[in-house]
Amino acid sequence: MSVPGLRPPLADEVVARLREAVASGRWGVGEKIPSEPELVAELGVSRGTLREAVKALAHAGLFEVLRGDGTYVRATSEISGTAQRVYREHADEDVLQVRFALDTQAARLAAGSADPAVIAVLRALLVRRREAWEAADYEAWSTADWEFHLRVAEASGNTLLHELYESFGDVFHGTKMVQRLEAGFDGCMAVGHEDLLDAIEAGDGEAAVRTVIANLDYCMGWMPVK
Repeated sequence: MSVPGLRPPLADEVVARLREAVASGRWGVGEKIPSEPELVAELGVSRGTLREAVKALAHAGLFEVLRGDGTYVRATSEISGTAQRVYREHADEDVLQVRFALDTQAARLAAGSADPAVIAVLRALLVRRREAWEAADYEAWSTADWEFHLRVAEASGNTLLHELYESFGDVFHGTKMVQRLEAGFDGCMAVGHEDLLDAIEAGDGEAAVRTVIANLDYCMGWMPVK
C-alpha cells in the first residue's frame, strides 16, 4: 500500500515506463530496445536506476539481456513472459494438458457471450485456415489456426483467461509445426474448429466443450512418444 506524500522508488517508475513502451507497441517482441545511453537521456535517470529496472523486467520475462549485444523484448507483459519461461521448462504434453482447462472454459464462456460480429471474424479465420492448409502454406495455416483459438479465448469475456491463453502462443506454434510435419496429421479437422464455432453460435456451451476435448485428444495422440 502506498503512503500519501511518498513517491515510489525511481526504479519502479522506470519499470512502469518501460512496461508501457512494450504494451503500447513502441518496441515489439523480438526487437532490441534503445541503447543504455539513449534511455538514460530519454528517461532522465542514472545508469544504475535504468539497469535496476531492466534487470527487474528481465527477471519477469519481458526482456532478455544479451551481454555484448543489447536488451531484447521477449514478451508483452510480465504474465506472458513468466508463463512462456515456465512452459518451456515442461514437455509439450504437459503444456497441452494445461491447455485443456483454458480451452474448454474459453469455449463454454464464448458460447454464452459471442456476438454476430465475433462469429463472422471467427468464420473468416477458419476459411483462411482451410485455404492455407490446402495450399500447403503451413505458416499461414498455423497463424490462422492460432488466431482463431486466441479469438475464442477473447470472446470468453474473461480478460485474465485471454491473457493466460495468449501466453501459449510461441509454445503452441512450435508444437503445431512438429505435428504438421508428421505424415497423416489432419490440419483441417472440423472438430474443435468449425464444429466449435457452430456450437458457440448456437449458444451451446456443453457441445462447445465436447468438440474442444475431441480436438485436443486428437492433438495429444500426435505428441512424440516418450
